[in-house]
Amino acid sequence: MYGKVMSACLHGVEGKLVEVEVDLSNGLPQMNIVGLPDSAIKESMERVRAAIKNCGFTFPLQRITINLAPADIRKEGAAFDLAIAMGILVTSGQLKLQQPEATLILGELALDGSIRPVPGVLSMLATAKENGIARAIVPIHNESEADLIGEMEIGSLAHISHLQAASETLLHPNLKPSDRPRSLGGNSMLSPSLTENFSDVHGQLHAKRALMICAAGMHNILLLGPPGTGKTMLAKRLPTILPNMSEKEALDVTKVYSASGKFADRNSLISERPFRMPHHSISAAGLVGGGTIPKPGEISLAHRGVLFLDELPEFSRAVLEVLRQPLEDRFVTIGRARAVYRFPSHFILAASMNPCPCGYYGADSSSQPCTCSPLKIEHYRSKISGPLLDRIDLQVEVPRIDYGQIMDSMPQLSSEEMKEQVDRARQIQLSRYDESGIMFNSELHGKLLRSHCKLQSDAEYMLRKSFEVLGLSVRAYDRILKISRTIADLEGSLRIETPHLAEALQYRSLDKKTLISG
Repeated sequence: MYGKVMSACLHGVEGKLVEVEVDLSNGLPQMNIVGLPDSAIKESMERVRAAIKNCGFTFPLQRITINLAPADIRKEGAAFDLAIAMGILVTSGQLKLQQPEATLILGELALDGSIRPVPGVLSMLATAKENGIARAIVPIHNESEADLIGEMEIGSLAHISHLQAASETLLHPNLKPSDRPRSLGGNSMLSPSLTENFSDVHGQLHAKRALMICAAGMHNILLLGPPGTGKTMLAKRLPTILPNMSEKEALDVTKVYSASGKFADRNSLISERPFRMPHHSISAAGLVGGGTIPKPGEISLAHRGVLFLDELPEFSRAVLEVLRQPLEDRFVTIGRARAVYRFPSHFILAASMNPCPCGYYGADSSSQPCTCSPLKIEHYRSKISGPLLDRIDLQVEVPRIDYGQIMDSMPQLSSEEMKEQVDRARQIQLSRYDESGIMFNSELHGKLLRSHCKLQSDAEYMLRKSFEVLGLSVRAYDRILKISRTIADLEGSLRIETPHLAEALQYRSLDKKTLISG
């Protein structure tokens, strides 16, 4: 006897459909699973056997062969348990399931037949929907997450014994079309407290301006200055002025967190842009992802949001160097012997650093002179390579403020005021790139960059002279154009004027003056 049901597995953060084929034949009672299963799937034989027996069904005393197709893709995890059990019950005639090949089945089994939740349900159902599968059976604890996909019939099960009463129907009696609109909710684990506001930061108008440009065009930024000037405080408030996520962005972010097992609120899509702040002791695998079964790293968990590296030179140089490719390509590829995994990594890199190990090199203060030797300063700064620095669009000095600025009672520039300007620039970009396949100025490249960032003759002359004096790379040249475009959008200007370019150029002056020449 032969039967087939549909299931899925995670491949990175994306779902892959898997056909669970069941063959029952005469011979010594045994059960074999083929199709590149991992240890968790091989162990499912005992979970499935015990669950079927403990729930009033009969486990066939025959030779059972389970094939997970396609056979050339490595399958991992316990999400196939329920599909294997239902495949055996349907093939042996103990359960009727209408159109089993059009129903996705996901769930891990306990020995008593209860069904446990599995990670990545959102990604797997999204793939199923794209391939024309309109129905799914999921663990009851994954029901809210499954409902987020919309326009699919979702059946939730808490125990496989419920299948007995529902054997003449499609699924469990709780089956219903998931036609409610996907809601965009919050997730407090991803971003700083909503009570944080740029109005808490006194002075530093230059840094606030740079962060506003960063948010409007989704540009990378480096804050440099002595200790206690508010670099970390400023960076932590960056999410409060970022543009709101579109539904597609929210779905992409939620899929990453679902696949990572970090999806806290399953009732709504994640709407707040992620803010990740790893410790400087993190490994390269922790940052970009990895493991025997690769999981997303911090750069993927920061997808469509902010990755903040505080005290940048304290990170290992080897760790920092792995950022170069994701910053350029906006995805990271991890190769293993049997598979290659691709994780999204479209994020803003925000970083902060002191000018030297003691923090006071170049500080305008005789009371706290720098105590670092030139060798120490050179070693400290050498942690940041030229190619990585080249990928940071905005390099901003954050100086110390005086006592009068601290005690200033005048209202400070708030997050609400800054976000209002950011949103206006964002709308200009949405209109401009409506049919271009990009969303932000930072994504401009090739012909699009040349088309939307044309310069007048005087501005072009200024950029040419700066290119020669500062010794900028072609990549830095492109990034200056992108920053200029964002500044023009913030000013509501259709064209890039000379003042816009001049402001953009000042954010690249640290390339030579401060970080490299030392």
